Amino acid sequence: MEFYFPTELNEQIAFVGCAVTALIGLLVFLLPGACLRLSSFQIGEIKPEGYGSVRAAGARYIGLGVLPVLLAQDWFYMATGVVLALGAAGRLVSIFVDRGTTPQNIAFFLLEGVLSAAPLAYVFGYI
Repeated sequence: MEFYFPTELNEQIAFVGCAVTALIGLLVFLLPGACLRLSSFQIGEIKPEGYGSVRAAGARYIGLGVLPVLLAQDWFYMATGVVLALGAAGRLVSIFVDRGTTPQNIAFFLLEGVLSAAPLAYVFGYI
């Protein structure tokens, strides 16, 4: 079995967006404490269950990013894009409702927005 890399530019953009999602999930999975600090959580006494929850969230992002990369099906690209778009929507709500207009929150919102746009634009034929 050989590794599939798309030949068309539009699918390559979606492929890279999903691969980056998987890499971010891998970082969250491997380095939960650093990711919590990056997300402005106070790191104090965190029980193993807390780290387990963060690692589980990272594992979900790994799965969301790896499935489209391995299987190259439109439904998997769409699922990844929708989940990331909902994450960006949650950040947007936080910016307005929680008064979370911080550079870090805006940067994460933009990252999730760009990463969701790549697979969704491919699936719906915009690129």
